[in-house]
Amino acid sequence: MTPQVHAFFDQATNTISYVVKDPNSASCAVIDSVLDFDYASGRTDTKSADEVIAYVKANELKVEWLLESHVHADHLSAAPYIQEQVGGKIGIGDGITVVQDTFGKVFNEGSAFQRDGSQFDRLFVDGDSLHIGQMRADVMHTPGHTPACLTFVIGDAAFVGDTLFMPDFGTARCDFPGGSSQDLYNSIQKILALPDETRIFVGHDYKAPGRDEFAWETTVGAQKAANVHVGAGCSQEDFVALRDTRDATLAMPRLIIPSLQVNMRAGQMPEPDAEGDVFLKVPVNKL
Repeated sequence: MTPQVHAFFDQATNTISYVVKDPNSASCAVIDSVLDFDYASGRTDTKSADEVIAYVKANELKVEWLLESHVHADHLSAAPYIQEQVGGKIGIGDGITVVQDTFGKVFNEGSAFQRDGSQFDRLFVDGDSLHIGQMRADVMHTPGHTPACLTFVIGDAAFVGDTLFMPDFGTARCDFPGGSSQDLYNSIQKILALPDETRIFVGHDYKAPGRDEFAWETTVGAQKAANVHVGAGCSQEDFVALRDTRDATLAMPRLIIPSLQVNMRAGQMPEPDAEGDVFLKVPVNKL
C-alpha cells in the first residue's frame, strides 16, 4: 500500500511534520507536529499547527493518530492542541518512561510528575502495529538518538524521525542522556533492511553544503548507497568513531530546555501555579 503523504516544513526548527493518509479512506495520522515557541518572550504560537489543521479540514480528513517519533529536543509538540481541534490519539514509544525518569530528575520535577507514560494515549513497543483506516502501520524501536525513538513503517513508507537524515547530511546525534552511537548503528541497520524502494521520510533537514533546496524524502536504497555517515557498508566501529567525534563538537539545540519539559508531558505545559501562571525551569550546568 502506498500512503498519501503531505509534508509541512517548519523553517524555525528545520522540522518536517507529516499528514499520512490512507489512500482508500479519509483516515490519516499526523506525525511530529510543531508548536511554535519564541524563547526570548516565552510565548507560544499555533501557526504551524494551524496549517496542519487547515489541511485536514480542507480535505475532510479524519485524524486517528498523533504520532511522536521520539521526545524531541528541538521543538515543542503541538499534539494536544491538534487533538483538541480535530481529534486523534497521541502515541509514542514505551521508552518514554526512561526519558521521563532521566529528565524528571534533571528538571527536579518531584513526585507529582508521573513517569509512567500515562500522559500519552498509547505507548508502542517494537513489533506493535496500528491502523490508519484500512492501512496498517508497523512500529520499529530504533533507539540511539534517544531511548524512545521509533520508526513507523506505513505501507511503502518509513517515517524515521531523527534517526536518519537525507543521505548527504547523514545521521542523528547520540550525545543526549540515554543516547548511544552503537544503538543508533544497529537501529539504522534495521531500517536499511527494508526493501530498497521503501520511501524514507526524515524528521529534519538542514540543507547539506552544495544543496540549494530543503528535502525530506529519499529511499532505503539511496541511504544504503550514499549516506555520508553510514552508507556504502560502513562498519559499526567506523560509524561509532565518526559519530562520537562529531557529537563532541555540537552545541545543545536552541530549544532543548523548553522542548524536553513539554514533550515528556505529551506536549502539555507544566501545571500552573496558584495564580494560573505556567513556568519552565532552566537547570544550571545540567545539560
